[in-house]
Amino acid sequence: MSKYFPVQHKGLRAGLCLLSLPPDSNDISGIRHRRPRAGERTRGSADALQTKIAIGAQTLDPANYKAQLQNMIAELPDAAGCDAAFVALISSDGRSFETVLAASTSFARCKADNLAGESLDNWPWLCERLGHLKIVEVADTLNGSRQATAELQRLAELHNGSILLIGFSVHNEIAGFLALANEHPVESWDASLHLLLKLIGVSLATGLERISDNNVLRELQQRNELIAATANDGIWDFDGASKRIKLSRRWKSMLGYDVEQDEVLLDWYNLVHPSDMARVQSRMREHLENKTPVFESVHRMKHQNGDWRWMSSRAKAVLDANGRLIRLLGVEVDITERKLYEEALFREKESAQITLQSIGDGVITTDANCNVEYVNPVAEGLTGWKVDDGSGRPIDEIFRGFHEETCEPLENPLSVAIRRNRAIKSVRPTLLIRRDGNELYIESTASPIRDGKGNVTGGVLVFHDVSESRELNRRLSYHASHDILTGLVNRREFENRLERALRSARAREASYALCYLDLDQFKIVNDSCGHSAGDALLGQLGALLKSKIRWRDTLARLGGDEFGVLLESCSLEEAMQTAESLRVAIGDYKFMWDERSFRLGVSIGVVPITADNEDVAALLSAADSACAAAKEAGRNRIHSFQENDIDLMRRRREMQWAARINNALEENRFELFRQTIRPLQVEEQGAHYEILLRMRDENGGIISPGLFIEAAERYGITPGIDRWVIRSAFRWLVSEADERERLALCSINLSGQSLGDEKFLPFVIDQFQMSGLDATKICFEITETAAIASYSQANRFINALKELGCKFALDDFGTGLSSFGYLKHFPVDFLKIDGSFVKEILHDPIDREMVRSINEIGHLTGKQTIAEFAENEEIITMLRGMGIDYAQGYGVSEPKRVTRAVA
Repeated sequence: MSKYFPVQHKGLRAGLCLLSLPPDSNDISGIRHRRPRAGERTRGSADALQTKIAIGAQTLDPANYKAQLQNMIAELPDAAGCDAAFVALISSDGRSFETVLAASTSFARCKADNLAGESLDNWPWLCERLGHLKIVEVADTLNGSRQATAELQRLAELHNGSILLIGFSVHNEIAGFLALANEHPVESWDASLHLLLKLIGVSLATGLERISDNNVLRELQQRNELIAATANDGIWDFDGASKRIKLSRRWKSMLGYDVEQDEVLLDWYNLVHPSDMARVQSRMREHLENKTPVFESVHRMKHQNGDWRWMSSRAKAVLDANGRLIRLLGVEVDITERKLYEEALFREKESAQITLQSIGDGVITTDANCNVEYVNPVAEGLTGWKVDDGSGRPIDEIFRGFHEETCEPLENPLSVAIRRNRAIKSVRPTLLIRRDGNELYIESTASPIRDGKGNVTGGVLVFHDVSESRELNRRLSYHASHDILTGLVNRREFENRLERALRSARAREASYALCYLDLDQFKIVNDSCGHSAGDALLGQLGALLKSKIRWRDTLARLGGDEFGVLLESCSLEEAMQTAESLRVAIGDYKFMWDERSFRLGVSIGVVPITADNEDVAALLSAADSACAAAKEAGRNRIHSFQENDIDLMRRRREMQWAARINNALEENRFELFRQTIRPLQVEEQGAHYEILLRMRDENGGIISPGLFIEAAERYGITPGIDRWVIRSAFRWLVSEADERERLALCSINLSGQSLGDEKFLPFVIDQFQMSGLDATKICFEITETAAIASYSQANRFINALKELGCKFALDDFGTGLSSFGYLKHFPVDFLKIDGSFVKEILHDPIDREMVRSINEIGHLTGKQTIAEFAENEEIITMLRGMGIDYAQGYGVSEPKRVTRAVA
């Protein structure tokens, strides 16, 4: 749009400018030539010229109108009594003089051609005054308005001393101007010339508008012809007055009419299928009543050959002021093939939907980006996700699979299938976590969906529940290879593993050792308390022994009160050490039954597995003989075919430690330290720490618990230590009011032996009553091993103190993976992830996944997690990212001595 002419209409811009010589004279080559003054020509000649231009304007040829205009204005200077005349045509963008057509008398020096191409930015004064049939008069270009000085100077440079011009519009947009000019100034311009310019301006504007209209009409006609020839739509045009209908060639071709026949007499409604007629008439009536902007319908119409064709029809009516139909224009497209495809596709889809809803497998379909598109009812039941909730979500949110044994997250099989562009079938059951957190085991097949070009457009995942069959197979397999009473490997499976170990030893691939254990005094428990007590004792001892060996070693119940241990990658010396740890564990264990307590011993025979062993039977016979030799030597001891002084020295050292511990208790050489436990996910108010125990040796040096606790446990001293810790910690909290006020939670460790001590629970309750401490701020930590070994006693102890408000933490969690089954029902509040997993999580992916799995299991069972051995900020940052609730270790805080721990 022109910034000077704001009314915007497309059309031709044009202007006529009439230049004339000065009214008095004009000097050319020294000759003084007298001309009539402006307006002195006869009125007759001007009228004749105006009539001629008016007629010529009506016959302008769009292809040659500029030449015609040039001829029209050639006579205008003489007729008007001026030196020159010209027409200035403005460019279509309204920013410059596109064309200037000029005519002048013989000796006139007036120029206008040079204005062609000049920008209208240089003519602001003129543009401001230019309007349709509006006269602009300048009597003297050298003595005009100050605002017009530059523009008038430009006209003077072109030998235009005076100028009279009139603007004209084409379709309401200034298209140019018509001008008369003299070389010299004039006193004033004659009024008759004003009228002449207006009459000619009207004629020019009318003629140029006609050219513009003809151009638009020709373009529209050409466009309609091209549309009709190239479009797939058939067009019909109904005349409301004559009731006649015009049909395009495409419309005739679609319905079988002769395309060369100019007029086809038909009733459009008669072609509509009777079943569709009521609907079509209703929609057409609504449109003709102006209730809908456009008539739209999909219906059947009759072909000339008698077939019914599906048509998509749209029509628009033109109504007069009284609502009577003037014209109705319609467009129709034959969609018969598309309709047939849609119906076939609908039948296939309906069949597929019914099939998917009827089969017993879960089915999930996705797009190529693994976003869910469909979930069948069985899949809804298995995953817990309704199709409306799951649609559009990533498949990983709906279908979360984990390894059935390690619980490690697995990559979604459908993602793998789409990436590899082939079907993927699960080779073993997958653990599926439902939306509500429940678990089930499934088997699945995932396949990509391809289009006609072989490109992957999506995928389908088919899966079914195998929880029952897996559990049945697991039970059958378990019962075939395990002892029902203890859950340990049975004799048959143990002999199979011994056979494999013997072959490996003969190939010198690894070293093995066999331990044969026979319980001492087991018959006393069985005879005095019954077989139920004996069975309970065997179950507890089995769990205790399993917690004392490595994960790769095999513990089996061979029969009665006999156990076998197969130690892998183990020298004889290491086997003797392991056997001793098993012997001590059993010796330290107190079995409670009906308020009676029993202590047992065990005789152990140790045999190295070498290439010299004949077979499994001979190996077991040698181990049995070694065990018998241990019994004969006095029971509760170990015997091997080699003398082992190291074992004797170790046992003596442990006995010395027991004496030192008792002396430290008597001499108050124990001290309490505390170590902060930092929250990682949510800020907490108050202090949260664990009470740690240290012992001073005879010279005042600090001894860490790792050096004396094991001996204390083996010799039954830990209940006395636990009593000292509780009594001292409570006394300190009572004496320190500030510490008590700041306290959020104080954790105290308890040993497994204390849980089995029938007098320990009353002691703890008495300490709470005597101290008056808030029990909700005390948390007791028990080791995972102790909790499993004394499961019933631990449960009873925990439930009793929970009634007071105490909290409980399961310490060193993860070292006894068999406890996972108990975890759902074990009433503890915290899981303390064993530091052996935490300290290497930055570098060891297995430890990292162990920590992640324990955290997830803890959260699923409603427990918070605490990671031990958080030694630096990098570990703490990773723990926070994993969702661990608390961290403890030197990266959080070093242990600090508790002042006034001993009063």
